[in-house]
Amino acid sequence: MKKILTLEFIPRSADLALLVLRVWLGATMLSLHGWGKLLGLINGTSKFPDIFGIGAMPVLIVAVFAEFLCSAFLILGLWSRLAAFFLATTMGTAFFVAHGAKLSGQGNGELAFVYLAGFVSILIAGAGKFSVDQK
Repeated sequence: MKKILTLEFIPRSADLALLVLRVWLGATMLSLHGWGKLLGLINGTSKFPDIFGIGAMPVLIVAVFAEFLCSAFLILGLWSRLAAFFLATTMGTAFFVAHGAKLSGQGNGELAFVYLAGFVSILIAGAGKFSVDQK
């Protein structure tokens, strides 16, 4: 009974946890956010906000680089800490600048905030042994 209550039957592995975190966050970022922005960039149909006053296109290109390309790197575990840095920076910008650090209400940045926590965790911990970085 104690094994069930303390979940002892589930093996402990920080490396496996990092693999799950990398693939989960990377795949959802790439497919739910990066892919759409990439298509919008290619087709010229994106309505991206100009949050820095430098034009929407440069900001969109940086977002596509992070949300699509860096997400792919993160899934593979290739240059993981650098990819996590770019993704964390992008999510920090989305949360603090684009959403005004709002965690609730209309136009909140709750999702960007959650992604930010995951990417900062990978930035600190690294990719783990189940990654291209470790091969």
